[in-house]
Amino acid sequence: MKWWLKTIFNVGSKMELNANFDDRIVINTRNNNWVPSPVKGIERNMLDRLGAEFARATSVVRYAPGSSFTPHEHPLGEEFLVLSGVFSDEHGTYPEGTYVRNPPGSTHHAFSDQGCEIFVKVHQFDRADANRVVIDTKQVAFRQGLVPGLQVLPLHEFGTEHVALVRWAPGTRFQPHTHWGGEEIFVIEGVFSDEHGDYPAGTWIRSPHMSVHNPFSNPGCLIYVKVGHLTDCPRQNEL
Repeated sequence: MKWWLKTIFNVGSKMELNANFDDRIVINTRNNNWVPSPVKGIERNMLDRLGAEFARATSVVRYAPGSSFTPHEHPLGEEFLVLSGVFSDEHGTYPEGTYVRNPPGSTHHAFSDQGCEIFVKVHQFDRADANRVVIDTKQVAFRQGLVPGLQVLPLHEFGTEHVALVRWAPGTRFQPHTHWGGEEIFVIEGVFSDEHGDYPAGTWIRSPHMSVHNPFSNPGCLIYVKVGHLTDCPRQNEL
């Protein structure tokens, strides 16, 4: 077990993994363990989790070709980005690069004919965040960012939460800044960096409320970014 992966432990049926949201967490999913799901052919690369099977959770999920998950409900929503392959349900087919939000109370029967990997967050929506979102990010133009070399594709916003893909040209640097409400990053391509380290493709970073960093990318990268969503998360003294 790597030093940055907090201990997984069970209290009754509740699992806690990286469940103190005051902690900064960095996990290279390509070096992390895959855990079988309750369904054959589907595995989870678990990043954070608080709860039982219906948990607040962030994971990379891998579907073997021809695998199918049991029809299920998302009481507090589901958000996912298809990292490779093709993911499907009864509502559609989602190739690599597709971003989907299924609102609170939604149900689906998920499967993958050819196999896929998805970055997925469940049970984390505001109940009023009720719009379904489907974006093929490979078919949508990015906007100019705040500094030269930075391009941004907004994906969703609700209240203080903002989600986007951000493309960094080689050699791009951003100014030091503070994350009110915290920040999550998943590195999709290339290498993302800040004063704390270098993060290759497959790395997940969760930085707490009011954290500060000075990001850059020497070779260039593409990252998923979510900010402003960690103010209401459990703290250590609440666990």
